[in-house]
Amino acid sequence: MKDSAMDVPTNLDARRRITFFANSLFMKMPRAPQVHDMISFSVLTPYYNEEVLYSSHELNRKNEDGISILFYLQKIYPDEWKNFLERIGVDPDNEEEVKGCMDDILIWASYRGQTLARTVRGMMYYRRALEVQCYEDMKSEQDLGGDESARSKAIADVKFTYVVACQLYGMHKASKDSRERGLYENILNLMLTYPALRIAYIDEKEVPLPNGKMEKHYYSVLVKGDDEEIYRVKLPGKPTEVGEGKPNNQNHAIIFTRGEALQAIDMNQDNYLEESFKMRNLLEEFLIKHGKSKPTILGVREHIFTGSVSSLAWFMSNQETSFVTIGQRVLANPLKVRFHYGHPDVFDRIFHITRGGISKASKVINLSEDIFAGFNSTLRQGNVTHHEYIQLGKGRDVGMNQISNFEAKVANGNGEQTLCRDVHRLGHRFDFYRMLSMYFTTVGFYFNSMVAVLTVYVFLYGRLYLVLSGLEKSILQDPRIKNIKPFANALATQSVFQLGTLLILPMIMEVGLEKGFGKALAEFIIMQLQLAPMFFTFHLGTKTHYYGRTILHGGAKYRGTGRGFVVRHAKFAENYRMYSRSHFVKALELLILLVVYLAYGSSYRSSSLYVYVTISMWFLVFCWLFAPFIFNPSCFEWHKMVDDWTDWWKWMNNRGGIGLAPEQSWEAWWVSEHEHLKNGTVRSLLLELVLSLRLLIYQYGIVYHLHIVHENKSFMIYALSWLVIGIVLVSLKVVSLGREKFVTKFQLVFRILKGIVFLVLIGLMVVIFVGFDLAVSDVGASVLAFIPTGWFILLMAQVCGPLFRRLVIEPLGVLCCSCCRGGACRGPCCAKLRQRSGAVLRKIGPWDSIQEMARMYEYTMGILIFLPIAVLSWFPFMSEFQTRLLFNQAFSRGLQISRILAGQDGRGTITKRE
Repeated sequence: MKDSAMDVPTNLDARRRITFFANSLFMKMPRAPQVHDMISFSVLTPYYNEEVLYSSHELNRKNEDGISILFYLQKIYPDEWKNFLERIGVDPDNEEEVKGCMDDILIWASYRGQTLARTVRGMMYYRRALEVQCYEDMKSEQDLGGDESARSKAIADVKFTYVVACQLYGMHKASKDSRERGLYENILNLMLTYPALRIAYIDEKEVPLPNGKMEKHYYSVLVKGDDEEIYRVKLPGKPTEVGEGKPNNQNHAIIFTRGEALQAIDMNQDNYLEESFKMRNLLEEFLIKHGKSKPTILGVREHIFTGSVSSLAWFMSNQETSFVTIGQRVLANPLKVRFHYGHPDVFDRIFHITRGGISKASKVINLSEDIFAGFNSTLRQGNVTHHEYIQLGKGRDVGMNQISNFEAKVANGNGEQTLCRDVHRLGHRFDFYRMLSMYFTTVGFYFNSMVAVLTVYVFLYGRLYLVLSGLEKSILQDPRIKNIKPFANALATQSVFQLGTLLILPMIMEVGLEKGFGKALAEFIIMQLQLAPMFFTFHLGTKTHYYGRTILHGGAKYRGTGRGFVVRHAKFAENYRMYSRSHFVKALELLILLVVYLAYGSSYRSSSLYVYVTISMWFLVFCWLFAPFIFNPSCFEWHKMVDDWTDWWKWMNNRGGIGLAPEQSWEAWWVSEHEHLKNGTVRSLLLELVLSLRLLIYQYGIVYHLHIVHENKSFMIYALSWLVIGIVLVSLKVVSLGREKFVTKFQLVFRILKGIVFLVLIGLMVVIFVGFDLAVSDVGASVLAFIPTGWFILLMAQVCGPLFRRLVIEPLGVLCCSCCRGGACRGPCCAKLRQRSGAVLRKIGPWDSIQEMARMYEYTMGILIFLPIAVLSWFPFMSEFQTRLLFNQAFSRGLQISRILAGQDGRGTITKRE
């Protein structure tokens, strides 16, 4: 505090690290023993196929905006780039000299991305710190004999082991693919750079049998240095086939770790030298009782180092920071329900390897394998603590789609946790208050999120019933009800808190404690200006959709989020595929509910009451429809908008789903979106069918309000309304058959057929207008009535296919095939029977018509969402406003992101593109 301004580092990260280290020295921590007497420990990092070290091609490859990773890093870290060139003695103005130092530049850039090289460098700081501390121990004891350095290194090697579980290292070694070969060579270079580093991998070999056949054997192998093999342990089978990949990658390598403690480190984490000096203190916590017992897992805090990339990264950084600090601190004490969340926790290695390990690896159910280590430790009378005086770095997702994939993966994992035995056992064995604490901080958070969204549906469908049945009108016009202003005021108050204001309080408290409440208030206001409520409201839908789907049908799967550094523009088709079912469909359903509620109640209801009741729901609909585009860089640039429209239209019109990826064809994507129904049980499919019945209330209520029915309340009116649906389905079937018969050879005939169908439909409309007194307003009301009914037919068709297979085809196979002998249908003859039955069903059923109907819905939905984006793209200031919105944090640090997105010329100087 007494240093002059000249002595304060200009680099913000240096200030943060120095400040935290200085503050931590005043925190309560155990006294560190000498290195010779400290608890020995290992670090284990699972690695799959991510970047180890950026290559020259990757650094200089430009994206669609003309931006390379190297150029981006130079502008985000201008002071660090300048310091780096000064350290290697290179003139920044001499481009040839800079290009000549590309090997050093690759390392510099890799240490600023989410790469394995950064993680390994950070973890090897432990060994370096132990060497220094061991030397100081010898120096203090005056035990200097001339070989202190060698003795320090030897003791450090005894006390510290680092194992990276490179699952595919053996395959990369044998591969001829340039990228995979490059990964192998980079890992080999890491072992040569850090002699204490050990690599564990799964090796696959074919061994001849006595009968002449070949059999695959699998081994867990440990290597060091120049690929020198240390151990080879035969495995009973391929680990990744019997369980999830990441936990089994840890399980096969844990036998090569040593010592009494084990730190689990993900591949996107980092460490700091000054924090490594405190590892001796942290390990002493294992010898101290916390409560009634000694700890079995030591939790430590994290710093999210990707928070400065964009506003989205900043939102995630703040959310994660509040969780890994004040959140986990409270979970550990006094709630005593902290588990393991994939953070850099330190395990009591002896305790855990004798009680099932640190990673449960059963398929699907253990998708979020990290938290099951905490469940397992607590169930076996372990004690999980949290300590604030040491921290490590961690990278997070920085793009909207990356974050959505991460949220979907976590929601899927929580859905499986809800169904698992571990949570059931914990709930039974905890006392009442600890049980409630565990519920709210694990699966309860996602269940409450789902209930909050379901409450919106129940509320609006209840309002829909009241307004269509006339009950709301009779209640509001009741002479006994004279003043509803207090009711409106109460609704206005609760609508503010419905926006999630209370959820921001933990973040404000944590930032206030660490940086001051003035800074916390300023950051809160900036987050509101950068539309943080829209971001978090959007991801409320992500959590709800994937958690609910997992609860209903299961089938959770790992979703790779990617760890790219440069924020890129996502095409409209990509966003449409990703958010269509999770957000867009649900938002449009709520939109129709709000419009119908507004249209049929405006004659007797005050507008202020409507606003008070529905303002938060309109906000929810807006967020779910447009947040992916508002937070998508360059979305409102005109030429990008035109490219996005062309790409989406081409994707929608690409027919033929067999053999094509979902990214290539709408039909392939449409089929893949229903894969989860094939794994559903009869009970879940029937429940899905029952839930879809809600869509019929629109048609049933609205048809009796049409002018054409003249207030006739007969059931025949509702029955005749289905005639309209039948005519539409028949028309679609005729067009589908015509396409199948004529589109390849007789295109003119097919076009004439479509014209005839169109003229017939127009003729029917004219007849109804003239002969039955159909009003123009009836057409709009009919659209609101029949659109949900058509979507119900689509949902029913999607559910009935798997349901028919479960109830008819599979039992038929069991009865008809002697190979099954009363069991499940599994023989080759049964498979042929199922294929023939499915083919017959598709041929005689209206499946082609259903697909065409679905395509028509997708066209309409896509155009409705795209139209506002196209209109806003006409205004040049929208793109500039969006850039400022997304990258405000980078602006405040001198990053001219608008100039970066504009590109650069061949000499590396920035130019403005017309």
